Parts: sequence; C-alpha cells; structure tokens
Amino acid sequence: MARILIVEDETRIASFLDKGLRAEGHLTTVVGDGKQALELALDDDHDLVVLDLGLPGLDGIDVLDQLRAQGSRVPVIVLTARDSVNDTVSALEGGADDYMAKPFRFAELLARVRLRLRQANDAAAGPREEALEAGGVRLDLRTRRASVNGRAIDLSAREFLLAEIFMLNAGQVLSREQLLDHAWGFDFDPGSNVVDVYVGYLRKKLGSGAISTVRGMGYRFSP
Repeated sequence: MARILIVEDETRIASFLDKGLRAEGHLTTVVGDGKQALELALDDDHDLVVLDLGLPGLDGIDVLDQLRAQGSRVPVIVLTARDSVNDTVSALEGGADDYMAKPFRFAELLARVRLRLRQANDAAAGPREEALEAGGVRLDLRTRRASVNGRAIDLSAREFLLAEIFMLNAGQVLSREQLLDHAWGFDFDPGSNVVDVYVGYLRKKLGSGAISTVRGMGYRFSP
C-alpha cells in the first residue's frame, strides 16, 4: 500500500484514477490545482505523484520544477494530453520519473506505478553503485550510458533496464516472468515474445555470447 497524490483537473479522469488505485489498495489524495498540488507534495508524505501538465493555477512543468528545486525526490509520473517531443523532454529533464500520454490504459499506468514504487523502495534500502561492469560491458547508472570494450553503444530505456537486471544478476538464470516483472512491471499475454525480442536486441549490441539461453528456464548473462 502506498500514498499516492493524483494531480488532475479533469474530473472524469481524476475519479477514474482514484477508484482504480484505491481498488489496488493504495491511499489516494486528489487535487486539481497546481499550487495546491505543490503544497501537498512538499508538506505531506506521499510515496508517488501522478501529475497532469495542463493545470490551473500553476502548470505541471512548474510544479515539477519547484518540487525538484526544493529537494523532493518523490517519484513523479507525468500524465498529459500533450504529445509533443518538447513537452516530453521538458518533463523528463525537469525531473519526471516517467511519462504517459492520454488516452492511456489503466493497466499500463498501474504497471508504471508499481515499478516506480519498487525502485523508490530499492533506493531507500541503501546506496546504489554508479556503474556496473562485467565482461567488457559497462553501464553508467547515473548518465544511463553504455559501452562495450570502451565503445559507446546506444540502448533504449527498456534495453538499458534489461541489461541492468542481467548485470545485477550475472551468472544467474532469469526466467521470462522475472524479466517481465522487473523490466516492464506487469504481465503480458502469456504468448507474448517481448522478452525474446529485447534479448535479441541486446545480443546484437552487447555481443552474441553475452546472454545465453537456458532451454526451458530463461536467460543468463555470462560475462
């Protein structure tokens, strides 16, 4: 159970989010004004904020900027009808932890909520390493950059997260279900091959021998 602040000025969407998150056992507070949202986010002890950008009183981007400027590290998932690249970049550079465009599926939002809460709990448990290195592969967890034998490679956000999971569990066999839970945060159709597809992407970028298939069990990163 987590305390979640929902900042949304559209009554229908706010009610939808409120009911859905409460049904999952979370405690929710709903506000529709940017200034009030900032006050609550700073003064109250919330575990996560779902933040709309188009708000009266104070724009969502400004709420996020002031929240981070005053030292708050509460996870923030931005939820907005704006779909331009500039808005996405502004939100993420302003300190948002995730970004979803309307319309959205509640199952996906819930998955992201679970993922961000889990990551926040992991961070609270103790300091993390700033980089992971094994077998010539290096992941900089602060800058989110990757390299193989000193050569920079481009990884998507999902590829980076999957590579991080493999490296944190080097030598261990990870099932498809474990990889889905950690990298996506929610269950796909049992027939989905999304894990296999992304493992294929990683193999091309990290080297064909970096990740081996353990028949009937899953995958193993072997540096």
